[in-house]
Formats: sequence, structure tokens, C-alpha cells
Amino acid sequence: MDACVSDFLEFLSVEKGASGNTIAAYRNDLSQLEDFVAGEVEDTSDITWPNVNQDLVLEYILHLKAQSYAEATVARKVAAVKSFFSFLQAEGKLKLNPTESLASPKVGKSLPKPLTVQEIDELLEQPLRRTSPEAKRDRAMLELMYATGLRVTELVSLDISDVQLDGERPFVRLVGKGNRERQIPLLEQPAHEVLEYIKYARPRLVGERMEPALFVNRRGERLTRQGFWLILKGYATDAGILGRVTPHTLRHSFATHMLRGGMDIHKVQELLGHANISTTQVYTQVSREHIREAYEKAHPRAR
Repeated sequence: MDACVSDFLEFLSVEKGASGNTIAAYRNDLSQLEDFVAGEVEDTSDITWPNVNQDLVLEYILHLKAQSYAEATVARKVAAVKSFFSFLQAEGKLKLNPTESLASPKVGKSLPKPLTVQEIDELLEQPLRRTSPEAKRDRAMLELMYATGLRVTELVSLDISDVQLDGERPFVRLVGKGNRERQIPLLEQPAHEVLEYIKYARPRLVGERMEPALFVNRRGERLTRQGFWLILKGYATDAGILGRVTPHTLRHSFATHMLRGGMDIHKVQELLGHANISTTQVYTQVSREHIREAYEKAHPRAR
């Protein structure tokens, strides 16, 4: 059970860019759930996350409400449990999500904060200032992330066989959450950068290893989510970008810039691999905020 929690916390840190305080809160919330489950199950050998059913989760929620917690605290703890089980299901560690039909707590959602086009340009320029194989790899990864809106897990899970770069219409093939396969077309620039990396940089990193991974570290092994996040943080600092930049920031930026450019929201949903359009609609709010800011700056009566 602890290994699953550790994987989830790493996912929150690396892919979602959660702060240290948020990670600590989630760790505490899930530890509390684990203690409750241990106290309710007679046979300790049955204490595994797949054996936690909806009835047990409901009992845990009632247990929380019986304590002297504020409503907002209970809502946060329930949200942590729902996020955790959704993660386990997406990762294939359990077939049924016991929280799937439970009502989500009414907690405020903060809008994503995308990078500006100028910040993206500056970020993508950083690897060009270096000549190492790692720098060529980094340039290819950043170009690919921003061009496709990939999740960081999808990026580091790519194998060489998942990218088609030789034809007139290059694309990347991947399997996202819920084992949904999709193909994302590649523009000329990211396709070129990935091809250059494969031809000239990757062989120097892999050496004689029989490694299927597309992106590898300096030891020739598959790059990890944490590894990519550290690379991104370094380049964001070099680019002088203020605020927290995470792998998910690039995904937010891709979606927001596509919508601002006029792409249909259903096409953006397809590219992002969202099962529900409601997940994609959060980016329309970002676009509306952008339009309102531009409107207020431009309209004479707003001054």
C-alpha cells in the first residue's frame, strides 16, 4: 500500500507540480485512510488498495464527518482519496474505482497559468546554447511537449517505434489514461528536432545498450518523470521565467494557445486525450480571461 502512495505522491510532484505543502497534506490524508482501513479489516493480509470497496470508503467519509474537522478539511481529504483511486485505476493497479460514483467535494478550482508565447520561445532557445547530446535531447523533448500537449508520463513512456518521422505526415503514437490510444500529428520543427536527436545524440547516450526508450538519460536508460522535471526546471530558471514551471505547465500552455488560435475545443480534447469534454473546458476559461484582459485594456471606457 505504501508503494502505491509513494507512486501517487511522485505523480503529484512531477506531473502536476504540486507544492511541498500539498504533498505533505496528501501524504497525511492517505496515511489516515490507510490507518482507518487497517482498523476495519480483520485479516491484515487483505489490506490492499484493490480490496477497498465503496462501502469502506463511505464509512471512512462518515468517520471524518464525525470528527471535529472543518467542512473544508473533510472536502480536501475526500478529494485526496478520490484523486488517489483515480490514479491507481489509470495506472492499471485496480480495475474498479470505489470512489467513481461519489460526488466530488465542492472545492474551488484554480485556473491553469500558461506560459506566454514569448516565454515558450525563450524556454525552447535554452538547449541551443549547449552542444552536448543531452542538450539536443532536451531540445527535442521540449519541442515535442509543447507541440503535442503530452503528459510527462506519456513523454517518458515513448519508445522509438512510437514516432513516425519519415513520411510526409509525421506523427507520434501513444497510449494515454484508460489505455486510450491516439495519434498526434507533428509539425515540421518538432519532427526535425526529434529526428536530429535520434540520428546524432541518442546513439552517443545509448551506446551498445538495446534500449527501446525514445528519450534516455546519460547512462542510456529510459528517462524518468523526475529526471525530465529537473531538466525543465533548470531551463526555466535559465530563461528567467518567474513562477513555478512544471511539465504540466507545457500541457496547459499548449491547450490554451491552441484555443486562443481558434482550434475547436473538441479537437483540443482529442489531442489532449481527455475522456470528457468538461476536463478540456477549463482551458476555455483561461482563454476567456485572456480576451477580457485584452478587452479591458483596449476599450476607451475601461480606462
